[in-house]
Amino acid sequence: MAARPPLPPFTRETARQKVQAAEDAWNTRDPERVALAYSEDSQWRNRDRFVRGRAEIVRFLTEKWERELDYALRKSLWAFAGNRIAVRFQYECRDATGAWYRSYGNENWEFDEHGLMVRREASIDDIAIDESERRIFGPRPEGERDVEIPLR
Repeated sequence: MAARPPLPPFTRETARQKVQAAEDAWNTRDPERVALAYSEDSQWRNRDRFVRGRAEIVRFLTEKWERELDYALRKSLWAFAGNRIAVRFQYECRDATGAWYRSYGNENWEFDEHGLMVRREASIDDIAIDESERRIFGPRPEGERDVEIPLR
């Protein structure tokens, strides 16, 4: 099995690297690429949905990005210990009618010894925003890699 560094146990630096790698991957909106960061039997809770395994992750993400157009994400490290990382995140997207949304959330991640995520629990709230309120435009520029996302 191929390792997905950085590997646990995490330090502050390696946890930040893992969070940034996740942000970068999700911003590709490529379900197959994103799914490679998860173990074959990874378990998710995403809002009110429960997903198990890479094939279901790919289906879930494919459906997500068919609905959530122009999706752009920011993640921030919240806490870490051993093989676990907690993040907070925000993303913006629009629906097929052109209505814009910002989603706020927290995730708890657990990794195996190979650096693959075996568990992901996500709690997410959505608010409608005007297009003029957008602040996330595509992948994070290199110069903003350590900039915290605002609370509001």
